[in-house]
Amino acid sequence: MIEICFVTSNNNKIKEVQSLIKNQKLISLKDLNFNREIKETENTIKKNAFIKADFIFNKYGVNCFSDDSGLQVDALDNQPGVRSARYAGKNASSNDNVNLLLENLKDIKNRRAKFITFICLIINSDVKFFEGMIRGNITHIRRGDNGFGYDSIFVPDDYKKTFAEMPFKFKNSISHRAIATKKLVKYLNSLN
Repeated sequence: MIEICFVTSNNNKIKEVQSLIKNQKLISLKDLNFNREIKETENTIKKNAFIKADFIFNKYGVNCFSDDSGLQVDALDNQPGVRSARYAGKNASSNDNVNLLLENLKDIKNRRAKFITFICLIINSDVKFFEGMIRGNITHIRRGDNGFGYDSIFVPDDYKKTFAEMPFKFKNSISHRAIATKKLVKYLNSLN
């Protein structure tokens, strides 16, 4: 069993990933007494995932992984993309981001979008990436109270409910983060 740190301060992400990683000892940034923000300065989701894992690996010398996710809307040239968490500005809330996205799509018929996650894993200086992606459509109004971020306006292909209308356990089995995490788990299990 490998002890591994999930580099995030987002409790929703920790809850999602903890339910998928069962054969490893998962620790958090709180366990390392680290509570600062790691600046995401890159222009891609993949590179931002690397920045966070690399920072913690170099600072503490612990095996770790981090993720970065983004929502890419076809009609908005893949925006908000890498800026998904800061779409409405540096100190914007999730509500602000959702409101701006819905406003920007107000008169647009093409609502196609995709959620993308990259996980960067660093074990003993070896770097690996795992990608998860799910396509769907953006709704015209918010629906549902579960989830976080853009979950209340994203309906994945082949479903009628938004991520926020789905039970946590079900959403967590089909989401972009779940897809990437399952690839991570498969790789970690191959090391045992």
